[in-house]
Amino acid sequence: MSQTASIKDVATHAQVAVGTVSNVLNYPDRVSQRTKERVLKSIAELGFVRNDAARQLRAGQSRTIGLIVLDVGNPFFSSVARAAEDAATALGSVVLVGDSGQDSSREAHYMDLFQEQRVQGLLISPVGDVRERIDTLRERGVPTVLVDELADTDRCSSVSVDDQEGGYLAAKHLLELGRRRLAFVGTPSIRQVASRLKGAQRAVAEVPGASVEVLDSAGQTVLAGRQVGNGLVERAPELRPEAVFCSNDLLALGVMQSLTMLRTVKIPEDIALIGYDDIDFAVSAVVPLSSIRQPTEALGRTAIELLAEEQDNGGTKHRAVVFTPELVVRQSTAGSPN
Repeated sequence: MSQTASIKDVATHAQVAVGTVSNVLNYPDRVSQRTKERVLKSIAELGFVRNDAARQLRAGQSRTIGLIVLDVGNPFFSSVARAAEDAATALGSVVLVGDSGQDSSREAHYMDLFQEQRVQGLLISPVGDVRERIDTLRERGVPTVLVDELADTDRCSSVSVDDQEGGYLAAKHLLELGRRRLAFVGTPSIRQVASRLKGAQRAVAEVPGASVEVLDSAGQTVLAGRQVGNGLVERAPELRPEAVFCSNDLLALGVMQSLTMLRTVKIPEDIALIGYDDIDFAVSAVVPLSSIRQPTEALGRTAIELLAEEQDNGGTKHRAVVFTPELVVRQSTAGSPN
């Protein structure tokens, strides 16, 4: 094979992780002799030549990677950040996290700040359109990977989850329980939320007589969910939805708090409830919460691997990795309609 072989090619050939190949190259004492020999054999057979830019990502002067998330207080993003940090540590780097708070001006501030700090690369879950800024970063030698958003692969790599499919799975599950009056709770102005809503609407369109009411929350927090839940309790029983799909677990937990504290609505007998993300709190809720699981560990780890690839190939090749979410059924949707 030509010298265009990448570190990922070596990892695939040797049947090891990308981080293992990196350790063989930079920290050989961390790898067993047997594994090291297998990796070195693959390097020789593939004709792999380490790129200086790739070496800088792992052991160069700058060992810092910037990560900008929409809400560091959301357990989903904190889990992704933790996984990215673990993967970066294996490559000899550290991750600095910036919280945009879903504010485009604050996002721009962090992008400028990380650029000034000459980070090795940037991982970002963007608020809006950041294509021009990504182009500027590329021109200045800073590779960028989008996290939780599908990228234009002519510009950069990305790792994301098929949110429309996740929304479809959630709504389809509720419909299969026999529920026909559904409500969707979330902030559709957020791209991921809009995709989940679109998937839910697609599932509803497949079932005659089914409907979905959109309840625009004041945010993606527990408090916002409680406010929506209070509004549902105030409705006459015949005007309430039979099932509620919340665009994240925090909202669902807030809705659950309102319904259970006031003791006027039973979950799932009166209203079936499902969230999204499958955070740790979902399983320990008063009524264990059904949810759509996102592979947070894989998202964070893959983001770092893609960043390493961008350095290996000098930013000439990009990949878009899309994971499929998974339905997790618990007691909050276990009942049947009255």
